[in-house]
Amino acid sequence: MWLRQERPGRTKPRRPWSRPASLRVDLALAIPLFVLETAWLVLDWMFGLGLEVWAAQGRQDRVDAAALAHSGRVTVLLVAALVMTALTGVFRARWTAVAHLLVALLAGGVLMIGQHEWERSHTPPGCVRHAANC
Repeated sequence: MWLRQERPGRTKPRRPWSRPASLRVDLALAIPLFVLETAWLVLDWMFGLGLEVWAAQGRQDRVDAAALAHSGRVTVLLVAALVMTALTGVFRARWTAVAHLLVALLAGGVLMIGQHEWERSHTPPGCVRHAANC
């Protein structure tokens, strides 16, 4: 029977998740991706939502459509950030995972604020309490 013996000093891990990513590579990915995703959120809020609301010139249906489209784009970013968090967790790149988790929290906060503004602006007149079923 033929047995293959490996040299003791030359064993390489077979899977990328078997050892943590180096700190340099981790930070080289974490910082630019965090800045890029955060800048996308800010620019989409300013230009995507802000200019659409400005162009609507007070027409509520167009303002609502712009807010809904913005929520959809932020939801896509939230899902992408969570998927990237899971992938970087598998590859043991801890700072990249933390950066994506922060972006996911930021996107969740943007969605929460948008939902709160929607509920405040679309309350039917005369509705005082939630138990009134109005």
